[in-house]
Amino acid sequence: MTTTPTTPTTPRTGAPPAVTRINPVTWNARLGFDQGQLRPAPKQVLTVSGQGSVGEDGRLLHEGDPVAQLALAMANVEAVLAAAGMDLRDVFRMTVYATDVDAVLASYGAIGERLALYGATPPATLVGVSRLAVPGMLVEIEVTAGR
Repeated sequence: MTTTPTTPTTPRTGAPPAVTRINPVTWNARLGFDQGQLRPAPKQVLTVSGQGSVGEDGRLLHEGDPVAQLALAMANVEAVLAAAGMDLRDVFRMTVYATDVDAVLASYGAIGERLALYGATPPATLVGVSRLAVPGMLVEIEVTAGR
């Protein structure tokens, strides 16, 4: 399900939920996430399984390139969201699993840039793991969204 994500250019129907950002400290702002968010309870919740740098045939793409893997993983997340009529503004939880946390932190702009286009700052956690399901996969992104 490899897609090229689009930039939000037209308003979608229905107002986005009112979000109160909870940040008792501010260091997280430079990484583009909130420490917490208060939102009204959504009518629908979408749980997106871990998305990695795989093409439509399920094969790994961009082996050894954390920036390209992050970008494609985010594109795949966005494709699932779009199929449900949602986008990154609807994400209220994001977990990034990485086999090399330092490489992902150095490449985190690939995620931050996509989120910034939507003004999205979902609470996020980066988890170091010894291996992911697909050999050579460096990163996998899991989100929960609601509207």
